[in-house]
Amino acid sequence: MSAQKDRPWVMRTYAGHSSASESNKLYRMNLAKGQTGLSVAFDLPTQTGYDPDSPLSRGEVGKVGVPIPHLGEMRHLFEDIPLTEMNTSMTINATAMWLLALYQVVAEEQALAEDPDADFRQVHAQLAGTTQNDIIKEYLSRGTYVFPPEASLRLTADTIAYTVNNIPKWNPINICSYHLQEAGATPTQELAFALCTAIAVLDAVKDSGQVSADDFEKVVGRISFFVNAGVRFVEEMCKMRAFVRLWDEITAERYGVKDEKMRRFRYGVQVNSLGLTEAQPENNVQRIVLEMLGVTLSKNARARAVQLPAWNEALGLPRPWDQQWSLRLQQVLAFESDLLEYDDIFDGSVVIEAKVDDMVAEARAEVDRVQAMGGAVAAVESGYMKQELVSSHAARRGRIESGEDVVVGVNRYETTEPSPLTADLDAAIQTADPEAEKQALASVSAWKAERDEERVRTALAQLAEDAKTGTNLMTATLEAARAGATTGEWAGTLREVFGEFRAPTGVAGAVGVADAGAELTRVRESVRRTGEELGGRLRLLVGKPGLDGHSNGAEQVAVRARDAGFEVVYQGIRLTPEQIVAAAVAEDVHCVGLSILSGSHMELVPEVLDLMRREGLDDVPVIVGGIIPDSDAKQLLELGVAAVFTPKDFSLTDAMAGIVTAIRKAHGLAD
Repeated sequence: MSAQKDRPWVMRTYAGHSSASESNKLYRMNLAKGQTGLSVAFDLPTQTGYDPDSPLSRGEVGKVGVPIPHLGEMRHLFEDIPLTEMNTSMTINATAMWLLALYQVVAEEQALAEDPDADFRQVHAQLAGTTQNDIIKEYLSRGTYVFPPEASLRLTADTIAYTVNNIPKWNPINICSYHLQEAGATPTQELAFALCTAIAVLDAVKDSGQVSADDFEKVVGRISFFVNAGVRFVEEMCKMRAFVRLWDEITAERYGVKDEKMRRFRYGVQVNSLGLTEAQPENNVQRIVLEMLGVTLSKNARARAVQLPAWNEALGLPRPWDQQWSLRLQQVLAFESDLLEYDDIFDGSVVIEAKVDDMVAEARAEVDRVQAMGGAVAAVESGYMKQELVSSHAARRGRIESGEDVVVGVNRYETTEPSPLTADLDAAIQTADPEAEKQALASVSAWKAERDEERVRTALAQLAEDAKTGTNLMTATLEAARAGATTGEWAGTLREVFGEFRAPTGVAGAVGVADAGAELTRVRESVRRTGEELGGRLRLLVGKPGLDGHSNGAEQVAVRARDAGFEVVYQGIRLTPEQIVAAAVAEDVHCVGLSILSGSHMELVPEVLDLMRREGLDDVPVIVGGIIPDSDAKQLLELGVAAVFTPKDFSLTDAMAGIVTAIRKAHGLAD
C-alpha cells in the first residue's frame, strides 16, 4: 500500500458545439459537477482553417465542435472561466498555433481586467494545458491537415519552441496514438508510429536552433501523448507499460536526457470510440469502464488526464446528462474504489512482463523500419504508414464479420429487450443548434465591420513575410490575433506561402480480406453478372463531401468494394459536391457512395442529388453512410437516396450486396 493515497488524474469531458456561448455554458456546468479540466472540441472549419462564410464550411459550422473564427468568439468561449486557474486541452492541430495565440490573448485580457498593470510574463507562467498539435497523425487518420508535412512540422516546432521559452507549464503537443487506433492500428503500430512522430518532432525542434542545448531537456519534458485504450484492457495496460519503457529509452539514448523527470512518459487518454456500437448501445457503458481500467490500474503507467466518451456517441452528439454519466464513471473509480491506495499492482507479474517485453521488441522493430525509410514524414509521404493502417483495419473488420472477434450485441447475443435509453432515438442525442451557422456568419460580419482593417493587413503581411524565412511564426500570429484577423485569414495567408496537400489514401496498396467466404463470393458473382448486363465492369465512386476528415469508413468501403469486384474511384477527403459529381460524370460510374460522419449530411447530400439530376445522372443511385439519426435517414430516402447505412450495419459485404441491388433497380434489371 502507498504511504499516502495518490492524487486522481485530471478529469475531462470532450465538449463543444453550436456556438462559443453555448459551449461556455456547458463548460461551466461540467466544472460545477466536479470536472477538473476542460477539453475543447472545435468545429471542422476552425480545425481546417476556414471561416464560417467559406463555401467549404457550408453545413459544418458548429457540428462537431465550437466555431472560433476570431478573438471575440474565444472571449465568449472562456467568459467567467479564469484561464490562469484552469487546465485546458484544445484538440486542434493544423491551426494549433493560431488557437493558442487566441487563448493567450484572452488570458492577457482577463488579467488586465483584474489589474491594469498586470505582468504578462506572470500570466504566461500560470497558463496550463495542452494544444494537441500533432499534425503527422492528421495525414494518417483524422484528416484535418492543411499544409504539406514539412511546413506543418515547422508550425509545430515553432509552437513548441515558443511555449518552452514563454509558457513553461504548457504542453505544446500531444503525440496522438489515439487516432491511429481508431484508424485500425494494432498495439505495435500504435506504439511505433506515435514514437516515430515524437522523434520527428523533437528532431525538428532541435534542428531549428530555437532552443538552447541546455534547455532541450525542457522540450522533451513538455512532450505529452494522447493515447487510446480499447476493451482488451490487459493488453492495453501492457501497451502503456511498453510506452513508458520505450520513451525512457529513446529520450535517454537518442537525446541524452539525464533528468528522470524529463524522461517521464506523460499522457492523457480518451478511451476507444471505434468499439462503441449503435446496436445495444447500453453495452458501451461497460466497454468504457473496462477501457478506463487499462489506463488507470498500473500506477507506473497511469494516465495523467482521462476523458471518456459517452454511451451514445455511435448514435450522435451526447447530451450534458450523457457526459455527466461518463464523468461519474471516473469519479466512482477514483473516490469510491481503493485503486489509488496501492503501489503498482502489476510489478513482478511474470505474465505482464512477458507481454510487455514482446510489445517492446515488436515496436522497436517497427520504429527501426520507419526510421530506415527516412522517418515519419517520409513514411507519410510514401503512403507506407497509411497503407499499413488501412490493411490492419480491414483485417479487424474481417474478423468481426467472420465472428472470429466477438462484439456483444452485434455479431453475437443479438437478441435484446427494447432499451428504454433509446425508446425515443431523437431525444437520446443532442442536436447542434440549426441556427449556429447563421449566428457564426453574423459574428464574422460584425467582427470585420468593427476592426482596424489596416492593422489586420499589416499583421497578415508580416505573417506571410515571416513564413518565407526561418522566423518563429508565433510572434506574427499573436499580432494577427490582437489585430482582429480571422481563422480563415490566418490560414489563408499561410496557404499562399506553403501551398496545400492531399495525403495518400492508403487504399490502392491495402490488403483486403484474404478469405472471400460464401457471402462475398455470391456478391462477387452478382457484381460480375450485373456488369456484363450493363456492358462493363461496375464502377463505384466513394466520396467524402465537406470538411469531414474521418476517412476510416470510406477507406474500408473502398477496399471491400474492390474485393467484391467493383472498380473503385476514391479521391480522398474534403471534396465539394461539385467535385464529386464531376468525378461521377468523368468516370461514368454506376453508383455514388457518400460517407459523412460530421453531421452535415442534411446539407451536403441534397446538394449532391440536385447536381446529379442537373447532369442527367438519374440512373446512378446514391448511397449514404455515416452517423445518421433515423429521422434524418427517412428524409434522405424521401429525397431520393437509394440506401442509408449507419454503424449498426456492420457487415460491409451486406453493404456491397445492397449497392448491387440499388444499381440493378436503377437500371430496371430483374433480381
